[in-house]
Amino acid sequence: MTARALLAVASECAPLVKTGGLADVVGALPRALAGQGWAVRTLIPGYRAVMAALTRPRTVLELPDLLGVKARVLAANSAGLDLLVLDAPDLFDRDGSLYLDPTGKDWPDNDLRFAALCKAAALIAGGALKSYRPELLHLHDWQAGLVPAYMAEIGVGVPAILTVHNMAFHGLAAHTRLKTLELPAGGFTVDGFEYYGHISALKAGMMGAQALTTVSPTYASELATPEFGMGLEGVIRARAHDLSGILNGIDTQTWDPATDPAIKPFSAPGGKAVNSRALRAEFGLDRQGGPLCIVVSRLSDQKGLDLLLEALPALIDAGGQLALLGSGDRRLENAWLNAAARHPGRVGVRIGYDETLSHRMFAGADAVLVPSRFEPCGLTQLYGLRYGALPVVARTGGLADTVIHANSAALAAGCATGITHRPGDVPALQDALRQLCALHADRPLFQRLQRNAMKHPVGWEASAPVYAALYARLTDATRETA
Repeated sequence: MTARALLAVASECAPLVKTGGLADVVGALPRALAGQGWAVRTLIPGYRAVMAALTRPRTVLELPDLLGVKARVLAANSAGLDLLVLDAPDLFDRDGSLYLDPTGKDWPDNDLRFAALCKAAALIAGGALKSYRPELLHLHDWQAGLVPAYMAEIGVGVPAILTVHNMAFHGLAAHTRLKTLELPAGGFTVDGFEYYGHISALKAGMMGAQALTTVSPTYASELATPEFGMGLEGVIRARAHDLSGILNGIDTQTWDPATDPAIKPFSAPGGKAVNSRALRAEFGLDRQGGPLCIVVSRLSDQKGLDLLLEALPALIDAGGQLALLGSGDRRLENAWLNAAARHPGRVGVRIGYDETLSHRMFAGADAVLVPSRFEPCGLTQLYGLRYGALPVVARTGGLADTVIHANSAALAAGCATGITHRPGDVPALQDALRQLCALHADRPLFQRLQRNAMKHPVGWEASAPVYAALYARLTDATRETA
């Protein structure tokens, strides 16, 4: 049976380039879908890191004037992925991060950068590549949100799905940028991509895609509320019949404690001890009997890292330790460095991101803390489950969908996998940290919880067929109406 052609469009893709969980999903989903009869090609920007990773790329499309910029599309295979790369040096060959300049501010031309990616995707969907035409497009977040607007403008009838990974980021641009972005003026309406006088790339995708998905069932419900809808809850309610909450998974080959080359491999909780000793030494933490907790996160208020600072004394007073790896808000970076200085041997902090170090942290940790105010899905708690680092998480979004709270009933039934607490509440977080320390003091019980966690399904086995069925439904409907 010939696999059906799917074009994924995203701003990042692991392991080539990554700032967060979006990249992990975009990198892992193609392998999962291959077993479902879909062949995925992924269109991503040609950042420096991406261009450096390509071997023998082929130019498959010249775009001498892509929104005023010279560009080309390269085809390549890298890290097991079938890639199309938008090589536009004026947009992507620069210092700084994917979205931020070296001073930490948004690139002022982010609207143009990702509009160009969207326009290229629309052209490819319309047959610009002689040997390739996808049946369906899977668009990820606001950076791919303008694709339906461009397809409508040039008359391309290929169906598209938009996955909202985080509703907090809209991709806003001034309405004066309509001409520069070559967007149809007729689309700048309340029923199009207008958002309080601005162009919203995310809203464009939400209004124009044939189907919407988000990354957990609970987050799908939350998005219809003012608290979580970020001003687009009305769109979500209007398109409720087109919205699915499909839980993310992780790449269980890359994240496998039994074979991980970054750690001392283990397949049972007792095997974590050598990794714990190494992790304590690496972060300058004392050897002691309390739980070793980790945070691997973007440092932002969304992630609740300011709340954790307030709750930190409860963990330390109960005998716990914390190793933190992250970057983001400079205020929080400095606050966490100060916390480490105040609690030598109990708190260790690394500012930045190091993929290999993150593997060592999950392997050595007794628990991973995810106190987010909101969390669409979260992958950190899934890595924790896989490596026997019990998740202590806020009860929101995908965190609520993936962690079974260790209450008396779950403990009696032998199914608990972590601890959940009310989001945005410091006393609730303090109670959760105290409960963790109390559970950790009962070593046989704690190891049973770790074994439960390590057995919990965290891959794509359940979700990939759901995506495949949705793809088939959309493409079949398009054929019927053609």
